[in-house]
Order: sequence, then structure tokens, then C-alpha cells
Amino acid sequence: MKRRRNVLSQVKGYRFGRSKKEKEAKEAIAHAGNHAFAHRRRKKGDFRRIWTIRLNAAIRSLKAGSYSTFINKLKKKGVTLDRKVLSTLAKDYPEVFERVTNEVK
Repeated sequence: MKRRRNVLSQVKGYRFGRSKKEKEAKEAIAHAGNHAFAHRRRKKGDFRRIWTIRLNAAIRSLKAGSYSTFINKLKKKGVTLDRKVLSTLAKDYPEVFERVTNEVK
């Protein structure tokens, strides 16, 4: 009984038989675990894509070229700010980001 209760408590809120039947619940837990593991890895790529999109939009709005040319100029100038920091600057502190882009031009 205790094992069944623990299994069913893990699937609380799942739909249909997965929240009431022990066999279906165990299967649902296994699949959920696999997806959680895979998506923790995928999340990192998703964030990098978001940073790239944000940077590209901010760079183009400042008429500073495109994302790829901007990153190339950053590397040549030796600026060590990563994409996450640059994206945060572009989103939250546009005036600071504008100064960075002017420095790179």
C-alpha cells in the first residue's frame, strides 16, 4: 500500500488513468523522467538561441550590421563578454549596450 501511495502521489495532476492506476502511473513516471533528463540538456541550447535572437534584433536596431559581423568584431577587439551578458545588456540596459556596440565599430 505504501509503495502504491508513493507512486500515485508522484503522478498527482496527471490526466486519465495515469493518476489513478498504478501500472500506468509507473509508466508515466518513467517517461516523465526521461523527458526531464533530455530537456535539461535541450534547455541550454534554447537559451543560447534566445540570446542570439535578442542580440541580432538589438544590433540591427542600432544599425550596427548583423549578429555574425558583430560577434566577429567583438572577437577581433578582444571583448570577452559572452552572449548571455550581451543579451542581458541589450534587453535591460540598452544605453550600455549601445556604448559597447560603438566601442566595437
